[in-house]
Amino acid sequence: MINYMKSEYYRLLRKKGLHFTSLICFLLIAAAAAVLYYFGQHDPNFPYGTSEFFYSNVISGGLLIIIVGVLFNSALTGKDMSLIKQSISFGISRNIIFWSKLILTLSYFLLICVVGMLLMIALGENLLNSDNQSVRHFLIASVNMAPLVLSGFFLTHTLKMLKVGEVYIIIVLIFIFGLSSNLLRILFRPFTGLNELYKYVPNTLLNDNLISFMDGTVQFGYQYWVVGIVISLIALLIGAKRFANRNIN
Repeated sequence: MINYMKSEYYRLLRKKGLHFTSLICFLLIAAAAAVLYYFGQHDPNFPYGTSEFFYSNVISGGLLIIIVGVLFNSALTGKDMSLIKQSISFGISRNIIFWSKLILTLSYFLLICVVGMLLMIALGENLLNSDNQSVRHFLIASVNMAPLVLSGFFLTHTLKMLKVGEVYIIIVLIFIFGLSSNLLRILFRPFTGLNELYKYVPNTLLNDNLISFMDGTVQFGYQYWVVGIVISLIALLIGAKRFANRNIN
């Protein structure tokens, strides 16, 4: 497994598009901070020149972060999938292929997320108006959001390994992390005991997390982790099993 991961790691480092995407993400963060700072300096009545509003763009962007994660996941599950048959012929098991690609792309994605958060905190606390609780609330809200974002990444990995097209993957992600609560609310409204189920779907939880962050009442919530872990386990276990049994063309 170590040798295979080394070869995949080398291939990952050569993905110029991936590094370019990372750079674009950092530049967008810096640009957003610069715009808020500029208007805050030139308009004393500008209400959005605060670190809280700056951080809220991340807390409200859970679905967008998940979709950006598709680009990172595709680094080793895009055109490189044509090399899987060759790897298997050299004796590399499908489980090693499935988990190695996940570990490497996830590590890169998490690194970019952490660096992006540190950059946001540095810019927000030095350029924008900030109170003593803004960073703390931002970190708590980010911790709540993390398992849901990761579950989207894991679901993406499973679908990519099963050669589902990116357009369909994005549709699935938008439905689960952006629209599912409205559908469940309508479907289960007549059923006592199930009519509250919509409160525990990802997009409801993401919205609740944003509202509590903006209200200044955000607290760590176990429900975010329970839902995120359940989705992640289902996606990865089904994905690994299906990939182990599918034909490689």
